[in-house]
Formats: sequence, C-alpha cells, structure tokens
Amino acid sequence: METKNEIQKNESPLMAAAALVQKDGNMEVGKLKELLDLQERWEANEAKKAYVQAMSAFKASPPEILKDKKVSYKDVRYSHSSLHNVTTCLNKALSEHGLTASWVTSQDNGSVKVACKITHVMGHSETTCLSAPPDATGSKNVIQAIGSTVTYLQRYTLLALTGLATHDQDDDGAGSGDRTTPKPQTKEEKRSEFIGQEFFNYTTEHNDELAEGFEWDEEAFTRIILEGDPGTVGEMRKIIKNMPQKLIIKENK
Repeated sequence: METKNEIQKNESPLMAAAALVQKDGNMEVGKLKELLDLQERWEANEAKKAYVQAMSAFKASPPEILKDKKVSYKDVRYSHSSLHNVTTCLNKALSEHGLTASWVTSQDNGSVKVACKITHVMGHSETTCLSAPPDATGSKNVIQAIGSTVTYLQRYTLLALTGLATHDQDDDGAGSGDRTTPKPQTKEEKRSEFIGQEFFNYTTEHNDELAEGFEWDEEAFTRIILEGDPGTVGEMRKIIKNMPQKLIIKENK
C-alpha cells in the first residue's frame, strides 16, 4: 500500500519536504539541507532528460539544409551551403524544441578556439570545441584572418554538436555507411573546391565593403579566374588579389 509520505514519480524532493513540514510542523536544518542538495541533483537530472528528449525530437525530423550557392562556368560546376544558410536553418529548427546555440571564442598559443554550446530551456547544455590557426590565405590582415577561422569553426562545431552534415561536406561515406575508398579528386574538382574556398575567403575579408542592396556574384568571381587561365595556385591568388571588386557584385533581387 502506498504511504502518504512516499515521493511520487516526478515529484521533486522540495515538494516532498514541504509536505513533511506541513504534516509534522518542523524539520531539522541538516535534513532540510540534504533535501535541498537532493533537489538540485533532481533538477539537473530532469533538465538532462529534457535535453535528450528535445535533441531526439530534433534529429527525428532534421532541417533540410539546401545548397543555396551555385556556380557554373565552362567545366567548373559546383554548389554549396553558405555559412549563413547553415546556421539560420539549424537555429530555427533547434528553437522549435526549446534549444538554442551559442558560441564562445578564445585564442590559445596562436590558435583560434571556438566552443559551441547548445542549451535547453530547462538549463542543461552540452558543448563541443574545435580549434584551428588563423586563415592567413589571400591578403587578409590579422583580424580578418581570425574572423575567417571563427566563422568556419562556428559552422562546423554546430554541425558536430547536432550530428548533422551538409551535402558539401566530405565524410568519406561515414554518414551513409559507405566504407569504400573514395575516388581521388579530378583536377577540375580540386580547382572547383579551391575556387569555392577562395570565394568564401574573399567575401569574408571584404564583406564590410559591400553596399546595402548588393551581393557577391560567385559566378562572375569564377569566370574572371578561369579567363585568366591560371596554371598554379599562386597565379589564381594573384588574379583574385587584383580582381576589380565592381565586377563581382550584383544587385540583390
């Protein structure tokens, strides 16, 4: 037979303590402290269970992260998900389950470190960290090099913590169960990947210079590089460094 003083399932220790005080009229200070400590542990456990349940619901119906950037010029064709698109899609989907993502950035021995934390409304949070050296490619100054790395790490820590991947990520088949050896990239594929990376680097570096109502034209960026017929990475970067900015912007429609 169930007793009156037995703690019911999902009943907090603090509620049980209140019931005992109401019945007996008093409670020892030491006993009350033990119950308060137990209450904290109980709340933390309930918050963790709520977090796990929310993440399970999130992963049961994950957002579709579309490749919103496409480039096609001559034999170079590729598409990818922009960093803005990834974070916008994931943050919106997470919020529907009471989850929010945030980042903390720091530097350690020359490396940039980004910690992504996902927190549930009940208080439980989980964190993952990645670090990398500042992206000194192109003609970036020190601040721009750090900013470029921070942006990339924010994207990949968020993807890692949610357990998702965009279509442009190469996981060597790990996510799909394909354990065969991936085919080596062709020269065209390597060039396409390099141009896509350089486009991101360029736009990150010069984003403050973009006037309102305009956007970067990735297709024009690719066309100018290929028309220069570069034979080496160094020649490509020289073209990019001297690229007229007015030719690679277009009006937002």
